[in-house]
Amino acid sequence: MSLLKISGLSLLWCCHCLFALDEISKDRNVVTGDGDGFEALVNDYFDESARLSPVWATGIGDHRYDASIDDVSEQGRERRRQLQLDLLQRIEILSRGRLSRAEQVDLAILRHHLKTSVWRHDILQEWAWNPLRYSGLAGDAVYGLMAREFAPLPDRLRSATSRLLQLPALLKQARSVLIPSRVPRAHAETAIGQNRGILAIIKNTIQPHRSALKPKDRGDLTGAIEVARQAVEEHQQWLENHLLPRAAGNYRLGATLYDQKLEQTLQSPLTRQQIKERGKKQIRALHDRMFDIARNVYLKRFPYTQFPRRPSRAYKKSIIRACLELACQDRPSAEGVVAAANESVRLTRQFLSENDIVTLPEDPMEIIVMPEFRRGVSLAYCDSPGPLEKGLKTFYAVSPPPASWTEEQVASHLREYNRRSLHNLTIHEAMPGHFVQLAHANRSPRRIRSVLGSGTFVEGWAVYSEWMMCEEGFLKDDPLMRLVVLKWYLRDVTNALLDQAIHVDGIEKQEAMRLMMEDAFQEEREADGKWRRAQLTSAQLSTYFVGYLEHVDLRSEVEAEWDGHFVLKEYHDQLLSFGSIAIKYVRALMLDSSIPK
Repeated sequence: MSLLKISGLSLLWCCHCLFALDEISKDRNVVTGDGDGFEALVNDYFDESARLSPVWATGIGDHRYDASIDDVSEQGRERRRQLQLDLLQRIEILSRGRLSRAEQVDLAILRHHLKTSVWRHDILQEWAWNPLRYSGLAGDAVYGLMAREFAPLPDRLRSATSRLLQLPALLKQARSVLIPSRVPRAHAETAIGQNRGILAIIKNTIQPHRSALKPKDRGDLTGAIEVARQAVEEHQQWLENHLLPRAAGNYRLGATLYDQKLEQTLQSPLTRQQIKERGKKQIRALHDRMFDIARNVYLKRFPYTQFPRRPSRAYKKSIIRACLELACQDRPSAEGVVAAANESVRLTRQFLSENDIVTLPEDPMEIIVMPEFRRGVSLAYCDSPGPLEKGLKTFYAVSPPPASWTEEQVASHLREYNRRSLHNLTIHEAMPGHFVQLAHANRSPRRIRSVLGSGTFVEGWAVYSEWMMCEEGFLKDDPLMRLVVLKWYLRDVTNALLDQAIHVDGIEKQEAMRLMMEDAFQEEREADGKWRRAQLTSAQLSTYFVGYLEHVDLRSEVEAEWDGHFVLKEYHDQLLSFGSIAIKYVRALMLDSSIPK
């Protein structure tokens, strides 16, 4: 991913009941429990959160507030914060010992989410310095209504009319709470690029369907479109002429904030220093593994080559780079990326079906060009429908090279995302990565787990899927595919080091580019984009590496526990049936150990 967008996917499929019953039976090993107070708490969380955050509600599949939009003023923020504090108070007086194991896990997830939300409001205060929160909210307010057919088109268009009329107030509130001196320049520049993407959503998803409305409603929509257009243009002028010249914030979090956010994001016992130490060891080990593969590839092309008995690290990297160049040469055109991704989906789906590795959902999935208002952070993402939805599409979104790029920059981008890399990207985002994992997760009968997913579990599963597919024999006769997969894992390790190096150690761009291009073999466009992404985000880039380590460790534990009865498909299906929850909770449920508090 991947831009982390885990709204989840809830579609009907053949194994739903089996997974639900399996999970419930495992979660009830201790006590059935008296969960009336807990269930009321969960209901209140969803009901009140939906009322106060209508765009979020639409995203998870609760359509009671589709005609409303969020209040991002100080008063609106305070109402959401007070709800979180009230719910936390109710959690503290709830008798945990009377809850079932399933409820204990859900309670721990909800408590963590609420405490993190309060910390983000009170301490991190992104509402004051991150304009991307508001461009994303404004875009999702419209896109979330039109992207999927969850209701008849006229109903969705009438809701869109209402939200378009409220866009001026939303953007005005955003301007009133953002403090330009605290906004980092990178965030301001990215917001400028995303803001007009809202107009593209209106043009592409709303205007072509106006004829579906009766004359009066059509006239109302036409007027609302003009109101929204003027509001977006006014906001664009403010971003360019007021915010950007005054944007003087520091994008680096610093050690204290970063460590707090890292702990909250990962929910892992690994500290920043431990991640750094393990990452450095992994880089050396990966270089050795990649050299072993590359040496054989090189010898096939140049059979009389004599390698030194003890090749230096620089020598190993030069051979690896020479063989990666072969993969870079096999790449699609800029116009052919979506078609190449479709072919990757076909190949990976076929392999999974033939090898019985995990139960595949029958859910619809479509590869699309990434909407403009979401560009500028990552190349691709998996956009699943809300966990409360039934039978709707998942979008595997791929961003095209920006029109402003030179031919050299486009070539760099396509070299990075050559055909083998697109296979790996598809494994990560779709088969059996995010698409398959979220489809399983959203069958969980427990709403908390579907909606409040762990990014470390989700991204870790996707990275684990990449190498697992290789181990199971995907394109097993192609050593360059294995080399590319290892390069991607090397990138995940490097990203975790880059994340803390930028936000804590103060690394500058030149050294960051060297780390990515020399140690991780990334192309210039990929490295430049990751430098920008690491400025715009924090802690998220560490979820891939840490999540992978936790998935590998868990599988080893389960293999030992199941002894000679380990079956990969059964393991994967059970693992995914618990929802997108932190590995520590999955471990407790799969191995029947105590539930972490």
